[in-house]
Amino acid sequence: MEYRVYDSGYLLSGSIFERGKDTVMRLELQSFIRYLTTERGLSRNTLESYERDLSAFMNFAEAQGLRSVQDIQKHHIAKYFLHLKQLGRANATVSRCTVSIRSFFQQMTRQGRLLQDPSIYMEAPKLEKKLPQVLSIEETEQLLGSPQPETATGSRDRAMLEMLYATGIRVSELISLNKNDLNLQMGFVRCIGSGGKERIIPLGKLASNAISAYLEFGRPRLIRGEKAADTLFLNHLGSRMTRQGFWKIIKKYAREANITKDITPHTLRHSFAVHLLENGADLRSVQEMLGHSDIATTQIYMHVNKSRMKDVYERTHPRARMQ
Repeated sequence: MEYRVYDSGYLLSGSIFERGKDTVMRLELQSFIRYLTTERGLSRNTLESYERDLSAFMNFAEAQGLRSVQDIQKHHIAKYFLHLKQLGRANATVSRCTVSIRSFFQQMTRQGRLLQDPSIYMEAPKLEKKLPQVLSIEETEQLLGSPQPETATGSRDRAMLEMLYATGIRVSELISLNKNDLNLQMGFVRCIGSGGKERIIPLGKLASNAISAYLEFGRPRLIRGEKAADTLFLNHLGSRMTRQGFWKIIKKYAREANITKDITPHTLRHSFAVHLLENGADLRSVQEMLGHSDIATTQIYMHVNKSRMKDVYERTHPRARMQ
């Protein structure tokens, strides 16, 4: 999926706006998406979520006979969330929709397009706090050792997995890397996180070696012309690797490594953080490497670390389970 820039805003290719539905309500949404893009600099994935959530809400509103944002009242929003509940939507989905709708109406009110914000007293459903899934060091080694570096794609896959675990960067940051973001001689990578914030992260020796091997052997066999000349990680078509493509890759190697945990592309990021803390890293350094603006976000890994220590204690201490 790609973005295109229109006079009315920065929108997704194939979105509702390309299908000729420029109603008054949707023109307001176009303006909001443009604001999110130009003023707040949100990531592509976040923009997709806002557009998807608000498009669905406006579909519902129009089906109720509403023709403008000014027609929407608090009870219409409440009815929409009842509709989501009847559809069996997860609390996490409803919570995300709540944030999207709140943000939209807050901006409309700030701009003077609404006299009163109908979403002002909306409450998001309480989410169960789940600790992130983390691999053991042994499972991590099995996963990283699964790709066969003798092939072009295997060389690429090992380099990608090694870099994720070595740096803790997000998958969206990984696939956005260009060759000039690397300094293998000095051993670091530069990545641009959410909000356009830049950070420099150290690269370990094993990751640097895997990336060097990919650049020397794998990438030259994957590139097709000059289309992606600067792109670091390429797919089999010679284009930039996608999130969906990497999702399939990590699932494949998890199966080959006989890892039964439900691995996602974020699992290596979580494992990176917990393994650092287990081995004595300070929380502020981990926060900086992960690119968290709030240290409270990083502290979740302290809870994972304590949970893992308790599990190890109960499994290994000879008197831990004695009656």
